[in-house]
Amino acid sequence: MPDATRDSESGARSIARRDLLRGAALAAAGLATAGAATPAAAGAGRVRELIRKVKDARLFDLSSPWDENSPIAAVNPPYSMELNATHAGTRGAFGDGGQLSFTSEVQHWSGQHGAPSIDAIGHIGHNGRLFGGVDAALSTADPRGIGRSGVGAHLDIAHYPTDLLVNRGVLLDVARLVNGTLAPLPAQFEITAQHLARTAKAQRVELERGDTVLIRTGWGQYFAGNPTLYKGDFSPGPGVDGARFLIDSGARAVGDDTLTFEQRPPIVGTPGTPSFQVFPVHMLVIADHGINIIENFFLEELAEARVYEFLLVVPPLKIRGGTGSALRSFALAPAAHD
Repeated sequence: MPDATRDSESGARSIARRDLLRGAALAAAGLATAGAATPAAAGAGRVRELIRKVKDARLFDLSSPWDENSPIAAVNPPYSMELNATHAGTRGAFGDGGQLSFTSEVQHWSGQHGAPSIDAIGHIGHNGRLFGGVDAALSTADPRGIGRSGVGAHLDIAHYPTDLLVNRGVLLDVARLVNGTLAPLPAQFEITAQHLARTAKAQRVELERGDTVLIRTGWGQYFAGNPTLYKGDFSPGPGVDGARFLIDSGARAVGDDTLTFEQRPPIVGTPGTPSFQVFPVHMLVIADHGINIIENFFLEELAEARVYEFLLVVPPLKIRGGTGSALRSFALAPAAHD
């Protein structure tokens, strides 16, 4: 394809993506009918057009199903679900001759590890402090959750910024850059700033301040395909160098398709020395810079479609004091004919 033609088509796709992002963001913010002077009919027409554009968009489900086999980090409680009411046990419970039956369940899990999940800013401390210098110990002095003590309440998951519920998302497919295919990166592969910069250039995407930036390692294939490997001691991910690139790029939230986001084992230095750190990327990104981390995204369909820029919907549960939340997250991209 001639460069001029390719650049023209790339520009058209960029315009379509911007229109989709702008329109859906207006919908999420409730601004589609803004303006007191706008006639009701015109406002309704704008809403219908917005709905049409969003419904016509391609939807990519970034979540994997949860069950008792889903891989969980060893530091978190395992997932479990049990029915506490069954259809057989509830039929006739209200004396209606057995017409109504219902079921309900009890679930046990951690807000940090879902399919996918997002970390609250108060989830990680660094040298006894949370983001903004908040005393980490005092913030969780009340076991009901972050900030229930009166310290650091703004750092729980209930305070996840509303402008990030719907945001511009960028996928950096490092696995494709390194391998030339959709194959996963090898275990212990450190993703550096150079990898991220080269990936963005190869994909012809520009990171903008305020983006949610996702990194594909290819390990999402192992979440269900090889959960033992997925939750094992080793996996690829960004190191401190790669994390600094994301911070310098102005990312508001970051994520990938592994259990811990950063390279595992997540350690830097030699145990017992002053420079030794555990989860250095988490401390740098969350505690030092106030950037949320998302883990366990399923990014394979986006990668297969080569969709690198999209409208990203990240809806954490609004849990007071919550240290994180499981997500049912998805991405929207313009229809193929746009």
